[in-house]
Amino acid sequence: MKLMLWGTVLLGIYVQQSVSQMVECFSSFSLSTGKCGDLLGSVGKNDCCMNPNYGYKENNGVCRFCGVATWSEWTPWGECSVSCTEGVTQRRRFCYGNECNDTEMLGMIQTKPCVKKDCCPVEGGWSEWGNWQQCSVTCAHGIKKRRRTCSEPMPQCGGSCSGAEEETAPCSTETICPTHGGWSSWGSWGPCPVTCLFEGRSPEKEVRRRTCTNPAPSMAPRGNDCEGSNIDSRPCSELPFCPVDGNWGAWSGSTPCSVTCGVGLQTQSRVCDSPKPTHGGRQCRGEEQKMDVCTVPVHCPINGVWGEWAKWGPCKPPSTRKIRCNVREGNRRRERFCVEGQHNGTLCDGEILQHGSCYDIQDCPMAGVLSEWSEWSFCKPDCGENSERTRERKCVPDVSKYRSQDLSIFAGEPHLNCEDVEPEKESSQCKNVPVCKN
Repeated sequence: MKLMLWGTVLLGIYVQQSVSQMVECFSSFSLSTGKCGDLLGSVGKNDCCMNPNYGYKENNGVCRFCGVATWSEWTPWGECSVSCTEGVTQRRRFCYGNECNDTEMLGMIQTKPCVKKDCCPVEGGWSEWGNWQQCSVTCAHGIKKRRRTCSEPMPQCGGSCSGAEEETAPCSTETICPTHGGWSSWGSWGPCPVTCLFEGRSPEKEVRRRTCTNPAPSMAPRGNDCEGSNIDSRPCSELPFCPVDGNWGAWSGSTPCSVTCGVGLQTQSRVCDSPKPTHGGRQCRGEEQKMDVCTVPVHCPINGVWGEWAKWGPCKPPSTRKIRCNVREGNRRRERFCVEGQHNGTLCDGEILQHGSCYDIQDCPMAGVLSEWSEWSFCKPDCGENSERTRERKCVPDVSKYRSQDLSIFAGEPHLNCEDVEPEKESSQCKNVPVCKN
């Protein structure tokens, strides 16, 4: 349905055409697919983006998001790069908006090893062909078959044999078969002599025919003729009354604009009742409704968004007792800030401050121990023959005498003795990684 931009909008307010770039404006934007939905019409980009939930398309056809730059969810892991033995699988995410923050340096693509099947198929070999079976008919021409098996050798790991398991060939009995007659399909019903039903008159009959030619019976040897009649008739029943075609009534007035801010739609409707179609008459042609773009010159609310948590503050004692280098818990806190919304948007929901327990080990002499192996990293680079993943074990403080061994709650940098601790690092080649594209 073609949408038209009107200058007259809600409550009769006249809005001058925006001087910003003209775009196709959509009332929905999917943060999972990056696609626009529910086209409103062609308006100025500034007008469209008065609502931060909207999206728009410029001349290049790419859908853009009106709101704050936001990362999409990670896509599901893709197919393994090979169907057997070890390969890699990848997943991606996309930035919708101008520029997304990547404080954790996760990037836009992640790659990891995968094994779809431990072994690859090995093809088998065919046995010798078996003997030909008997001809499929007792007269005229038919077919005969022979078979072989995929067993010399047997296939392995889901393999198979290339080629056909069965072979056919024509065969002849040198005996002529009689051909019995068969009816052709019924022809079309003939026309009725009238097209409308008149009261008190008996309906006429319509007729159809067929012929004994599918096939015709043979003469030598003599085939059987077709059984039954070659003609069929039926009453011309359920004839319609003479039809009256429908016609549209006048368009109704426009509904109010569908939104209270930004760009929306107005609707007009009409009814097929001038007159209504009766006795099989044609329905009115065309649309029952039409929609037009309308603009309410008010910015839509933009709600507040939390920023990242700041670093934890210093670990402080809960009393006058010293906690540094002692097995006593302290307290610390960190904060975050709400990037305030605009145009009467709501504030961020949640706490601005976060408190947590801690142990102060700043400048404390501590023995070093070897950590557990870290998780394997993702494969890097994401393409090419030199992609690999790594993991490591580091020298970390020995915190076995503390109530909690979670290193994240230890604050400060200790004087760490790592003389007898040798860090370890190992790597593993990632196989069947996609080829890099120029």
